[in-house]
Amino acid sequence: MRFDIITIFPKIFDSYFGESIIKRAQAKKLVKINIHNLRDWATDKHKSVDDTPYGGGAGMVMKVDVLYRALAKLKAPAFAKASARQAKVVLLSAKGKTWTQAMARKYAKLDRVILICGRYEGVDERVKEFVDEEISVGDYVLTGGELAAAVIVDSVSRLLPGVLGNKESARDESHTKPGVLEYPHYTKPEVFTVGRKQYAVPKVLLSGNHKKIEEWRKKNLKTKNR
Repeated sequence: MRFDIITIFPKIFDSYFGESIIKRAQAKKLVKINIHNLRDWATDKHKSVDDTPYGGGAGMVMKVDVLYRALAKLKAPAFAKASARQAKVVLLSAKGKTWTQAMARKYAKLDRVILICGRYEGVDERVKEFVDEEISVGDYVLTGGELAAAVIVDSVSRLLPGVLGNKESARDESHTKPGVLEYPHYTKPEVFTVGRKQYAVPKVLLSGNHKKIEEWRKKNLKTKNR
């Protein structure tokens, strides 16, 4: 699967995508992540990608013409060969649809996703004419869309075959079923002591009785408070 991320701060992604599962997924050619500097499509000598808002107000707004040139370049010719179900262009915005695990599963079936990282006061509203979806990762405001882009790349990539070391890892985890959170996990030591207080692993998990363990895990699934 291929991700293209449009940003004005391309180095932001170096550390996260260069470690752990995402790094291994790229090394195994299961995921390809391309980071594009939006300033490469600016035409003035200052490489400007934003300007003052019409009507006045605080902050700067990212320009539609620069973003359009970036999208036009990245979408051709690959998008011409891909159906609407195989590729999507996403604008990351606090005003977008909230990202969920169900959406991550749908995106994991795509071949390619282009992610636009907004900055400053946001992007010119006309950019929405050239995207497929507007997505938010939560009901709060971030300085830019880069963190949201990393969240989407991570949550989608781990659902792709071969990315996680154990194919069962993503089967029973939190949010696989909407609103359902995973059962508690324990590992050694069997008893953890702090002062006079002891914290023990539930005995059923030490029993070796797989049926009882499965029953305990189902019983201890949590539901998300909303």
